[in-house]
Amino acid sequence: MAGPDQSNGLNRLNGLNETEEEKVAVNVTMPKWGLTMKEGKITRWFKSEGETIQDGEPFFEVETEKITNSVEAEASGVVFQIVVSAGETVAVGSIVAIIARPGEQPQRIEAGLVAATVSPAAAEKPPQAHETVPEKGKFVRATPAARRLAKDFGIDLTKVVGTGPNGRISEKDVHQYQESGTAVPRATPLAQEMIRQAGLDASTIAGSGEGGKITKKDVEQALAQQTPEAAAAPVESIPFTGMRRSIAENMHASLQNSAQLTIFTEVDVTEMIRFRDVMREQPGNDDTPKPSVTDILILALSRALRHFPIMNSTLIDDEIILHDSVHMGIAVALPDGLMVPVLRDADNKGLLEIARESRALAGKAREGALTVDEVTGGTFTLSNLGMFAVDGVTPILKPPETGILGVGRIKAKPAVHNGEIAIRSMMFLSLTFDHRVVDGAPAAKFLETVARFLENPYLMMA
Repeated sequence: MAGPDQSNGLNRLNGLNETEEEKVAVNVTMPKWGLTMKEGKITRWFKSEGETIQDGEPFFEVETEKITNSVEAEASGVVFQIVVSAGETVAVGSIVAIIARPGEQPQRIEAGLVAATVSPAAAEKPPQAHETVPEKGKFVRATPAARRLAKDFGIDLTKVVGTGPNGRISEKDVHQYQESGTAVPRATPLAQEMIRQAGLDASTIAGSGEGGKITKKDVEQALAQQTPEAAAAPVESIPFTGMRRSIAENMHASLQNSAQLTIFTEVDVTEMIRFRDVMREQPGNDDTPKPSVTDILILALSRALRHFPIMNSTLIDDEIILHDSVHMGIAVALPDGLMVPVLRDADNKGLLEIARESRALAGKAREGALTVDEVTGGTFTLSNLGMFAVDGVTPILKPPETGILGVGRIKAKPAVHNGEIAIRSMMFLSLTFDHRVVDGAPAAKFLETVARFLENPYLMMA
């Protein structure tokens, strides 16, 4: 809490008059962008403690929704305290810094008390009372600290003698068991895997980590001391952070929190290919885009969604919101992950306009120049894998959207056309939808409509 002379020193400015505003220090919090954002990672501070900053001046960068966004200061003054360091992840609304008037001395905030910091390495979930039950059906009486320590050491608590009240195991008991030499040496998960693959004896490796824990560096040093014949190749590791971690968490949450069902159909897109080629041959200047298969798919989807508004909906809490415009998410593959920029009002755009804007969005995605508004607010998503040798896919929903269409490659093969066998251009479509929002019959009719538009693209112009 602030001192008596600064009773409002740590409150945000809410309707204060100009005189009061001059006296109040400002808490800078982690912003919330989009309905699904729960936390953000601070990647960079533009100012250091003690430096002056002006209202609207860039203050720090946040990585979220797979992009990096600059956050501007909401007040002028001096950076009194940076609560959360660069590289840390905190929940939305957590205090990350304090801006004060020159000479003002609010009480400093302890980061752990106000910001639910999540380690970049993903802090482990604290064990609950019912956890750490090494033998089925047997409960071990132990303190929470002893359970955590036993987990670090890899110790079976059923083998530890507790000296606490009623035989409760304490930290001291776990340490004594470890020091007796009967426990497995502590090691990081990566170090444990390296030890396993190299066939090393963990008891012969001196740990340099906290509390003597064996680290990757310790294992590498042990491997370097072996003869060339015995030495094993080091284990390659990739940091599970940034975009890769964000994708993993979002996809896992999507599968856990929705009832996803995927249906398939094979479409004869011979006429669609002919339509694309005709559109590409139309005269124009150098700025006239050449429509692609993806552009035609966006056009077909946006037109079909007009007829099936339930597929162009989002489920927010206990309400299904039907949107009056189609904001099409377009999955773009990047070297280190996936981005889904949003083409807004796709249902009100023609093919050439869709082609022009979709290329601009894809280009910005590859350059890392997308804004928050350009990756949020989608109502439906298209994931086209046609450039790969993949026939089908079961795409995962992008919450809180109701549907996503996956598209495979176009393949020439025999098919029945006008009662005869002919070589046709065929393509698989796969529609994943949230069964909580829409039933199978309307979803199937929607997919049929999309297929009909692709089989005869001129119907989309009606």
